[in-house]
Amino acid sequence: MTRRRRYQAQFKKSSPPSKPLLTKVKGSKNKLLQLLEHPFSDLYHWLLVISWWQFLGLLSLFYFAINVAFALAYLTTRGGIANAEPNSFIDAFFFSVQSLSTIGYGAMYPQTIYAQILVTFEVLVGLLLVAMATGLMFARFAQPRARVLFSEVAVIYPFNRVPTLMFRVANQRDNRIIEARIQVSFLANEVSPEGIELRRFYNLPLLRSESPSFALSWLVMHPIDQSSPLWGETPESLAQCDASILIILTGLDETFSSTIHARYIYKVSDLLWSMRFTDILHKTDDGNYYIDYKNFHDVISDPQ
Repeated sequence: MTRRRRYQAQFKKSSPPSKPLLTKVKGSKNKLLQLLEHPFSDLYHWLLVISWWQFLGLLSLFYFAINVAFALAYLTTRGGIANAEPNSFIDAFFFSVQSLSTIGYGAMYPQTIYAQILVTFEVLVGLLLVAMATGLMFARFAQPRARVLFSEVAVIYPFNRVPTLMFRVANQRDNRIIEARIQVSFLANEVSPEGIELRRFYNLPLLRSESPSFALSWLVMHPIDQSSPLWGETPESLAQCDASILIILTGLDETFSSTIHARYIYKVSDLLWSMRFTDILHKTDDGNYYIDYKNFHDVISDPQ
């Protein structure tokens, strides 16, 4: 009996919502839609998850803005900076840079009480900024990041004469992920008899969901038998309910001794029927194994 018939008395499927809970963005990367209205709602987390180019660019921009602000403040002190050209923004800016970084070449120095107060406050701000920037840099370097490669597509192909959902996972680092675990969930839109739209999650049992030492590749398989939520489904029925396959991998990185996580999602368009993956695991003459990543995402048609 199909999942639709099992729950027909209680639920009916709805059309895809205008804003799905899960979406695929920019090729093979997948993300949850952000629920925050702006990054300042959780600034620390946002500064940790943005890219390095964004982080360094934002840090440089903030450093430049602080120096501009203090340079404008120094310009209000007439004659406050010794050996500086009157009303020279350039001199005031570079004096601010020297004060913020506590360099002090000696050519320019504060010579009024107001300027000395500004320098004192700027040095304090500089110390706080250095401490914050150092902490953020360390936190970004210290957090373990999984380098796990998922196949761009998932296939449905017979295994032991049973239709089976398959996809590939590979460890891209030259180490092992200890006690690796994979959880696969089937997501579908449904509507309750009361008209409440639901995004239901169904766990998909795997032939092997754990690996004591994940070093090379892993072919993850879910048999689509009569107990499977995918039993009796077709590409059309899956598209109707905006179905998705959510993959979550967890394990212990043996290098950092820290728990790592990786997530991926397959949309209906990523599911290929009556296809199978090409072989990628090869053996050298000396008995070692290696993975040919050039064919990692490749599939071939097989009508059986």
